[in-house]
Amino acid sequence: MKKDIKFETALQRLEKIVEQLESGEVELDKSIKIFEEGNELVKLCLEKLNSAEKKVKQLSKESDGTFTLEDFE
Repeated sequence: MKKDIKFETALQRLEKIVEQLESGEVELDKSIKIFEEGNELVKLCLEKLNSAEKKVKQLSKESDGTFTLEDFE
């Protein structure tokens, strides 16, 4: 699994995997293979979301009229 894959691309692939598995039309061996791929994609998406969350900041106005950047919670 490529780590440089975009979040949106990984999410789209994950949605396709879910559709395939829910259809019940995939052979067992292939189901196992794409299920494992799906697990890797979930991990990748979570890593990307956690990374993005750490980067999110909010602009806050101080009582003296100045602005500061703070971590967004």
